[in-house]
Amino acid sequence: MLVPLAIGAIILLIPVPAGLTPAAWQFFALFAAVVAALVLEPFPGAVIGLAGVTLAAAAGLVEAKPGDAIRWALSGFTDLTVWLIFVAFMFALGYEKTGLGKRVSLGLVKLLGRRTLGLGYATTLSDLVLAPFMPSNTARSGGTIYPVARNIPTLYGSEPGETSRKMGSYIMWTAFAGQAVTSSMFLTGLAPNVLAVGLIAETIGLNITWSEWFFGFLPIGLLLIATLPLVIYKLYPPIIKASDEVPAWAGKELQKLGRLSVREITMLGLALLALGLWIFARDQINATTVALVSFALMLLTRVVTWDDVLGNRPAWNALVWFATLVAMAGGLSRVGFVTWFADGVAAALGGVPVVLMAAILVAIFFIVHYMFASITAHAAALLPVFLGVGAAIPDFPLKPYALLLAYSLGLMGVLTPYATGPAPVYYGSGYIGRRDFWLLGLIFGAIFLVLLLGIGMPYLLALHG
Repeated sequence: MLVPLAIGAIILLIPVPAGLTPAAWQFFALFAAVVAALVLEPFPGAVIGLAGVTLAAAAGLVEAKPGDAIRWALSGFTDLTVWLIFVAFMFALGYEKTGLGKRVSLGLVKLLGRRTLGLGYATTLSDLVLAPFMPSNTARSGGTIYPVARNIPTLYGSEPGETSRKMGSYIMWTAFAGQAVTSSMFLTGLAPNVLAVGLIAETIGLNITWSEWFFGFLPIGLLLIATLPLVIYKLYPPIIKASDEVPAWAGKELQKLGRLSVREITMLGLALLALGLWIFARDQINATTVALVSFALMLLTRVVTWDDVLGNRPAWNALVWFATLVAMAGGLSRVGFVTWFADGVAAALGGVPVVLMAAILVAIFFIVHYMFASITAHAAALLPVFLGVGAAIPDFPLKPYALLLAYSLGLMGVLTPYATGPAPVYYGSGYIGRRDFWLLGLIFGAIFLVLLLGIGMPYLLALHG
C-alpha cells in the first residue's frame, strides 16, 4: 500500500512542468499511483480502479464541474470494448455449462495433445486463420479462442492456482501473445489498424493498401508465428510437456459424451451466429451488439441462467476494473498530458540522425501504451502527433516510420493486463498470476519491439527507401 502512495507523493512534490496545469500534473501523479497499485495489488484491481477514478472525480482533476466530473468517471462503463470483454466471459461460461467447451477441447487434445507445444501452436494458428476476417481482437481471441482454450488445461489436471503451471499458464499466455501478433499482421486484424491507416492518409497524405500492410509486416509476422509458441515454451515452460496417455483417454471420454445435447447444439449455433456476424456483417452491425445479442439469446434459451451470470465473479470484476481504467487512461488525454509528453519528446530529439530518431519515436510510441487502456484511444490521441513530428523533419523516412507506428498497435497489446480487450479476459482466467503477467508483458513487449525495429525498419527502408 505504501509504495503506490509514495510514488504519487514524489510526483506531486516535483514542480508542475511548463505547459501543464496543476490539475493535469496532480492527475498524472494519481494515475502513476494507480498503475503501481495494479502491479503490487494491495487491493483487487477493481477496487484500485474504482478508488482512483472516484478520487479524480471528487477532486475535479479532469473535469472541474461536478456533473461533468461524474460523467467522465462513469464513461468507461459506456465503452464498447468493456462490454465485449464482459460477454467474452459469458461465452466461456456457456461453453462450460453446456459441456461444449469440454467436447471441443477433448477433440483438440485427441488430435494434438500428445505434446503441449502442439497445443500452443494450435491456439496461435487458430487465431491466425480468423484474424483477417475479424477486426475485433476481443471477439476473436476473448470470445472465440479463449472459451475453448480455457477447457484444455483442466483435462490435464491444471486448474487456476497451485496447478496452473502444469499447462494452463502456458496455453493462456501463448493464446494471448499470439493474438498480439495476428492483430498486427493484417490490416483487418485489429479495428485500430483501420483507424491508423485513415489517420496516416489524413495527416501526411500516404495511402496504405491491405496488401501493402500485409507484405510490410510479413517478415516479422512469419518469424513470430513460427517461433512464438516455442519461445514461450522455453521462457515460461509448462510442467506437463508430453503425454501419450491423455490423447487416448480423450478419445474414450468423447465416446462417453455421446451425441451432442440440445444445449450444446444451441450454444454451438449461437457461437457460429456470432462468428458469422463478426466476420461477414461487421459493416452492418457492431461487434459489441453482436455479442450482446448472442448473450441475450443464451439467457432466453437457458444455455446459461441469470444466476449463473450473477455468480460469475471474474466477469463482474473485469467489467469494473477495466471500465474504471479506460476512464483513467482517457483522462490523461483530456487533461493534455499525453500531447504535452509527446511534444516534449520530439523537442528533445533535435539533432539526432533521422533513422535513429524514427526508431526512438516508434519505441516511445510503443512504451507509452503503459498509460493507455485502449489501443483505439492510443492511436487517436498520439498517432497524429507522432506523424506530425516526422513530417516536419527534412529527409525523414516517412512511409517506413508510419508503417512501424501502425504495426506497433497490435504488438503493444501484450504489455499489461489492461493493454487491449482480450487482456482482462486472460488475466481473469486465474492461470497467469499478477507478477507473471506484468513480467511476461515486459519481456515479450521488449521482444516484439526489438524485432519490429531490428527486422521491420531495415526491411521497410529497403522496400520504400
